[in-house]
Amino acid sequence: MRAARRNPNSSENNTMPQPGPTTFGELKRSGYQPRSVKDEMRANLICKLEAGETLFPGVLGYEDTVVPQLINAILARHNFILLGLRGQAKSRILRELVRFLDERMPIIAGSEVNDDPFHPISKPGRLMVEEMGDQTPIDWVSRDQRYVEKLATPDVTIADMIGDVDPIRAARGGHVLSDELTIHYGLLPRANRGIFAVNELPDLAGKIQVGLFNIMQEGDVQIKGYPIRLALDVQLVFTANPEDYTARGKIITPLKDRIGAEIMTHYPKELEYGIQITEQEAWMDRGGRPVQVPRMIKEIVERIAFEAREDQRVDRRSGVSQRLPITVIESVISNAERRAIVNKEPVIVPWVSDIYASLPAITGKLELEYEGELEGGEKIARDLIARSAGATFDEYFVEEDASPVIEYFETGGVLQVAELTGAEACLKGFGSVPGLVELARTATMADPGIEEQASLVVASEVVLEGLVAKRRIARSEAGSYSRRRDRPRPPSSGGLGGSSWPHEI
Repeated sequence: MRAARRNPNSSENNTMPQPGPTTFGELKRSGYQPRSVKDEMRANLICKLEAGETLFPGVLGYEDTVVPQLINAILARHNFILLGLRGQAKSRILRELVRFLDERMPIIAGSEVNDDPFHPISKPGRLMVEEMGDQTPIDWVSRDQRYVEKLATPDVTIADMIGDVDPIRAARGGHVLSDELTIHYGLLPRANRGIFAVNELPDLAGKIQVGLFNIMQEGDVQIKGYPIRLALDVQLVFTANPEDYTARGKIITPLKDRIGAEIMTHYPKELEYGIQITEQEAWMDRGGRPVQVPRMIKEIVERIAFEAREDQRVDRRSGVSQRLPITVIESVISNAERRAIVNKEPVIVPWVSDIYASLPAITGKLELEYEGELEGGEKIARDLIARSAGATFDEYFVEEDASPVIEYFETGGVLQVAELTGAEACLKGFGSVPGLVELARTATMADPGIEEQASLVVASEVVLEGLVAKRRIARSEAGSYSRRRDRPRPPSSGGLGGSSWPHEI
């Protein structure tokens, strides 16, 4: 630990003058102390913990679950695997591990495998140090250059991962094929003294997994039948989907046994975390007109994913990615942007009807069970939107307060909302429904900063959609609201509410 603090290349004690020592002799005189990559990550993690830094910026909802397990794995110097469904930030977490590496690291100049000048592992590196001694040239690599990632696919070969004999290199150098100087190194040796990440590990062929655990345990590699000793210094990290264990492949037992920690990821457990993630990842700044997204819209969009993860018609083993609400909110804003352009409105404010216009962003993210396939993705998506709107209605309104609205439709009133109607005209149409705008106004105070007319439109739509979800009124696919046919129609009172004409906006 003391040696780690004296390392002049560490991110917490980076006092070495730029560009740093250029020869091996200068490096030794600078006081640089080499250490393994796992010790380096451990030391830097401890410094960040002592300073109270955020360890994984942008990764939300894991503070009390996944992050503590990641900390323990790094402190224990374990290789680890992140196990979870799609869209749970597994790859993002792996790529942020570079924050625990030093800002820069010295290597023998020109080394393909990041040779440590104190302990070179490749034959070219060893020969250079033997021949040049303290005059051996030094290069510096950044922390980002020390991260290597590979997506596992069935066609990955041992040559891709470990390396292969290069006959052209042998011919040019006059070497026999068994000479170590003829090797073209694969991804794993090139990740030496860094982090090597494999996404979707079960998709990797069994013989490739054997090569991984063999090099993890023994450091022995055979290339074209020639045994080569490579004492690699690598932090190995993996990701996998639980479904992969049975559907497409599996992690072989010897490799799984050598993975120090299996860390389970998960979807956001609270709605607020989901909203924060969606806001962080979605493209919401459209450059021209300002965008104002009402709180109710954010909640409905996020609840679609929460509802889908509990729906029996959606394949839970496949999961519902967090990318669903991200793409939905982007599509919702785009539809609102189109309406703003057509109506020459200065501000883009999404409505509930824009969510229904974004069905393609939902259906493409759902893997359906047999029952769901029979019903169809679009119907299920509409059901999810309706349920989400109903849950949002319950948060802001009380059903009894909507009695005048319900009575209007039960006595024959019909309301049609055209897709590209402007906010002023839409609000005027909602004003024809007794009590609707007045009830909506009670909820707009919870969403300051949103243009008033648009805010009232959104709240009014939430009231109508909530009543649809509670089966008090009906909504057609064209967006018109009316009395449910399965409810008895009360006698007309002779007023406006008893009229049977549709009010079209």
